[in-house]
Amino acid sequence: MKRTKKKKSPVAAVCSVLGTLLLIIIVATYLPITIPRAFGYEIYTVISGSMEPAVPTGSLVYIKYVEPDTIVKDDVIAFYSNNADGSIITHRVVSNSPAMGQFITKGDANEEKDMNPIPYNNYIGKVKLSVPVVGGIAQAATGTAGKIAAASIIGLAVILEIVAAMLDRRDDEDE
Repeated sequence: MKRTKKKKSPVAAVCSVLGTLLLIIIVATYLPITIPRAFGYEIYTVISGSMEPAVPTGSLVYIKYVEPDTIVKDDVIAFYSNNADGSIITHRVVSNSPAMGQFITKGDANEEKDMNPIPYNNYIGKVKLSVPVVGGIAQAATGTAGKIAAASIIGLAVILEIVAAMLDRRDDEDE
């Protein structure tokens, strides 16, 4: 006895495709900000223009720890500021002094070198990759509203897949 494959209901097919597309969008949004962390990268969004045009505001930067004494002039590094707020800064190395355990840095868009040397204790890592614009998306996706939106989209995708399965089952029973 030969089984013939029944044609899916158009509404069920649309629900299934929409559910799948929503899940693909979520995966595509979160993969670039989750997978690199498993390989030792820190990921930050650039919020100032001090490194423009090389690293524009809104860029997503991937930072990898390498030994500070291996950093050379013109490398771009991330470090905690000397300010009480401990903000993270991304600047270019003007000089590295392993004997003193500090860097002299400068933002590409700034006229002068940074006022204070950066001690190795403040160093986070070297910028390995900078992706313009994506930082804003990553910041939105990882904030509270972004996480709620992602959970809602996943929930909607699951509901669409359940509706598609129910419609297919109903069509099977009608035959």
